[in-house]
Amino acid sequence: MVGPMGAGKSTIGRLLADSIQMDFRDADREIEERSGVDIPWIFDMEGESGFRDREAAMLTELSENISSVISTGGGAVLREDNRRLMVAKGTVIYLKTSVDEQVRRTARDRKRPLLQNGDPEQTLRALMAQREPLYEEIADLTVLTDQRSPKAVVQELCQLLSSADPSVVS
Repeated sequence: MVGPMGAGKSTIGRLLADSIQMDFRDADREIEERSGVDIPWIFDMEGESGFRDREAAMLTELSENISSVISTGGGAVLREDNRRLMVAKGTVIYLKTSVDEQVRRTARDRKRPLLQNGDPEQTLRALMAQREPLYEEIADLTVLTDQRSPKAVVQELCQLLSSADPSVVS
């Protein structure tokens, strides 16, 4: 799963994995668990580049299990190698979300390093301008999550996945 911060990748990914009897893996949570520190700390100590190196290694590892739903960080698409890997290893689902909805969903979240300085809305608009073409480039399926419950999004995804490959959804 790809998409901007606040799109619901972790929540929807977990629900989707349960619905289609697959494992769920959240790349950001895996990085935190294995490193013993949170992502803001990694950004502070290693910079965004250091975090992106960890993220690329984690995506490579997680993609070895083809029977899983993987939630990526919003910036995972920035590296061409990550995009190539995602396209090669599975069905890429883009959870599309408006900037207004992202602002609403991330307003109280202090664990978003890219939103800690400056105007969060302006930052989110700049990130979307940079990343949205990359999400669209690799997406096999795109689902809008604005003002929808995670359950409704998962139901739509199950229908889309079943149409594309009935063996995925039992």
